Formats: sequence, structure tokens, C-alpha cells
Amino acid sequence: MSDCLFCKIITGDIPADIVYQDDKILVFKDINPKADVHLLMIPKAHIKSLTELNTSYNDLIAYMMLKLPELANDQGLSGGFRTIINTGSEGGQEVFHLHIHLLGGKNLPGF
Repeated sequence: MSDCLFCKIITGDIPADIVYQDDKILVFKDINPKADVHLLMIPKAHIKSLTELNTSYNDLIAYMMLKLPELANDQGLSGGFRTIINTGSEGGQEVFHLHIHLLGGKNLPGF
């Protein structure tokens, strides 16, 4: 989508502090972190939100879920971490491109 903030990060039109990327996903640091470590994982395919998923995305979603612990470990979060997926405007989603927040560290706020 040409007006999607995260799609523009994927294409390089908007800079981001990229931590990891491959042919399926891009992971970058949140510009307004809520914890010592606050990363966003996005699929390179534009998927508006969790509600748009169907079985054609099974492999992608499994890949993303399995990559999260690896990324957390790489960030030094061996003691634990939090993941959040905000879905829809009433669920707190601000950018309408599916993304998973990965948070952790000593200053992880209460939930």
C-alpha cells in the first residue's frame, strides 16, 4: 500500500533502525519505546490486521511466532519478554499493517 507507514519502511522510503530482516519479515526498533527493548516485527506482505488472516498465512504466522524467541534471545531477553498485537482502532492499533510488539528488559512496565 502506497500510504502505509510500514510498507514505506519496507521499501526504504522511510528510515528505521532495522534489527533483522529476511524475505518474509522486517524487525526494527520502535521510535517511541515503552521498555528497554521494544521491537516491531512486521510481515513484508501488507496485511491490515490480525482480523485479515486466513489459512493462506499459516506458514508466515508460524514463522513469525518462531522467530520471536530467537530475536528476544539476541536482544538479551533470556529471562522473558512480552509480545503484543493490537488489532483494530478499538484494540489500540495505530498503524494498519499487522505488527507484533516485542518488549522486554528491566524497565518493562506493568500490564
